[in-house]
Amino acid sequence: MPQGLPRTEIDLLAGFEDHLALERRLSPHTVAAYRGDLEQLGTFLTRNRASLGSAPYPLLRRFLAQQHTLGFARATIARRVGAIKTFYRWMASTGRIEADPSLLLGSPKVVNRLPSVLRPKEAEILAEGPVVVGEGLERAVGLRDRAALELLYGSGLRVGEVATLTLDRVDVERGRVLVLGKGSKEREVPISEYAADALRDYLEHGRSRMAPGGSRQLFFNRRGKAFSERDIRSMVERYGATLLPGRRVTPHTLRHSFATHLLEGGADIRAVQELLGHASVATTQRYTHVSRRRLFEAYERAHPRA
Repeated sequence: MPQGLPRTEIDLLAGFEDHLALERRLSPHTVAAYRGDLEQLGTFLTRNRASLGSAPYPLLRRFLAQQHTLGFARATIARRVGAIKTFYRWMASTGRIEADPSLLLGSPKVVNRLPSVLRPKEAEILAEGPVVVGEGLERAVGLRDRAALELLYGSGLRVGEVATLTLDRVDVERGRVLVLGKGSKEREVPISEYAADALRDYLEHGRSRMAPGGSRQLFFNRRGKAFSERDIRSMVERYGATLLPGRRVTPHTLRHSFATHLLEGGADIRAVQELLGHASVATTQRYTHVSRRRLFEAYERAHPRA
């Protein structure tokens, strides 16, 4: 917590954080983002001789106006509006304040950019990119990277879902993986033959070289620690820069590509929703826009009178 916040504010935010994590069961990343947003608001209010519990609507508006002046992106400001509204709704519902001062706050309109998507051949090049040669640690790293890339693209897993995989959640013989998604919701996802082969090779010839004794984690970094989300992002970006120059590739790029390629192949959108672990089909529908864009691109390239 920022040192400038009074103890009462720190305790109040700690209670709200517990509400988000324990009652609403939001992801650690969402909880951390909301906490950071409200710490900024709390600091602003303290400097203006107010507090989180006494902030009036005009002061909340001034805080958001300052965010805009400081050059924060619309998406960031919109998230902060969401954090503020959620916080004051909790404050009102628990009797900590009489009236919600955030009710009239509006959110900036955020441009809904279409996700970046790889072509199937590009995804293939990336997934098969890790070099698996020699013996020892370098070979184990190559086997790990290939297995992780195959899961990210072949099963559409989120980076956090790959980072938290344990041995008991992977069934190579059945071609299934049990993942823990957002809101601690479990779902079983099929893994491709390519992913199954890559996992089998890693488990037989790579994992024991990287894993501390007795650990149930699936993937590890070079230091024998759990393969973190940051590690996975760095790994994907490194292969992307080497194998697909000019393209910015992230783990989410592979997830986007997984969904788009399924829909382009004729998969039902409800099935894709289940595979991705989306709570609403509306979230999945944006991938149909990507597919539609490609359809029009193909028309313009191929039709003689386009």
